[in-house]
Amino acid sequence: MGMKHFQTRCPHAPRSLLVLLTLAAGACGAWQRVGREVAEPDPTTYVTPLFDLEGVYNGMGLFAAQGTLPFAGSLHYLAGPSPDSTLALVGLSMSHHSFSFRRTEGVFEARYRVEVTFHRGGRLIERASEDNVIQVVSFPETQRTDDAILYQTILYLPPGVLDVSVRVSDRGGDVSTEAASATSVPRFTGSKALSQLVPVYRARGRRARAAEPALVVNPRASVPFGADTLLLYAEGYRGDSADVVTVRAFTIDPEPVEVWRDSLLLGAGGIEVNSILLTVRPALLPIGQLELAATVSGVPDTLRTPILVTFSDQWVVANLDETLSLLRYFGAEQALQAIRAAAPEERAALWRRLWRETDPDPATPGHEALDIYFGRVEEANDRFREATQPGWLTDRGEVFITLGAPDEIFDSSSDLQDRGIRLIRWHYIGDRLTLDFVDESGFGRFRLTDRSRSDYLRVLTRLRQGE
Repeated sequence: MGMKHFQTRCPHAPRSLLVLLTLAAGACGAWQRVGREVAEPDPTTYVTPLFDLEGVYNGMGLFAAQGTLPFAGSLHYLAGPSPDSTLALVGLSMSHHSFSFRRTEGVFEARYRVEVTFHRGGRLIERASEDNVIQVVSFPETQRTDDAILYQTILYLPPGVLDVSVRVSDRGGDVSTEAASATSVPRFTGSKALSQLVPVYRARGRRARAAEPALVVNPRASVPFGADTLLLYAEGYRGDSADVVTVRAFTIDPEPVEVWRDSLLLGAGGIEVNSILLTVRPALLPIGQLELAATVSGVPDTLRTPILVTFSDQWVVANLDETLSLLRYFGAEQALQAIRAAAPEERAALWRRLWRETDPDPATPGHEALDIYFGRVEEANDRFREATQPGWLTDRGEVFITLGAPDEIFDSSSDLQDRGIRLIRWHYIGDRLTLDFVDESGFGRFRLTDRSRSDYLRVLTRLRQGE
């Protein structure tokens, strides 16, 4: 069966927050060093996973690849036409900016191939391969970083353990990326009354196992915190009786805690396949990775499905508190503090308010400013690490994240000055700002001088107030 190619604007794409912008009046206040009262996080617990999408998605049981051509994908199973043939639903999500576009006949076009293969013991079991074309009308669309492209294909597999590999190739740039893992294909027979919970963007059920469901899968199993809805599709195969399906959501970090549950009736009526579409409002769920557990009355098995409640397709955090800590240099300190102090049921509304008040361009589909902000956090963490201090929490990291890269750098850190002090000096020419970072200890810990910090906060305040 051929690859079904979807090119859509992702319905869950959130808006962007600007790093340096005019805040709503209620979000401004007296300036201090942002986040001083927040305990410094351990960068090994969530700063590193923030940028390790491949590790996070693989840890969720999905598959993903980073590099020149990053993608994320999922593999879900439904009952096939017979117990020896299971329907496998493979979904992929990618971004326009990963591909090499060329202008042709008034449009920008990219060509690439997706190959999905299943093997057992080195023997090919099933394979799907197809070339695809993406066309957009403007250059800015080629730079979109949101999940604008969704792919899915349906294959039929024998039950048992198989090795699966997914390869995506950019035909214009002559590059490819591959992800591989093992998978256990279930057999739907006997007491196997319920399929997996499949995260979807839309779905229309089927009545017979030999038919194909009309689904648009959510390959990343993700949804933005406090916005839209999370849809989950499932099927039941005991047409002679009605079943109560109970679905519960658990946090997994630091330990499982039930945060939500609901029950639905999976109808009977002699139909071979009954389906349900579960709607979950993300405002009821915390940010981070969760596990959904579904049980059917009278059936001992528990079906588990990972989901991710997040604020961006490109950055992953474990919970809202970590998100707020990571935004310590963002500027809306009063709004962030209000979210920290709010009751759990109030946090989603406050987060959406912060989003609206700091969104520089609600018409855009991506999150350009958050991408810039967290991109700077990532770069600062790599460039400015000092002894045991993660780079994004150093003085140079703070300035880099909020103001960007300096225009000029004077570095005498390898030479001792008259008083035995190492110095790094940054110049921001357009802002007429000169900042001195000195290492008075001799152990590579560079701190802003008192005068430089005062000058830095003055310029940062002016930029954020739009003066």
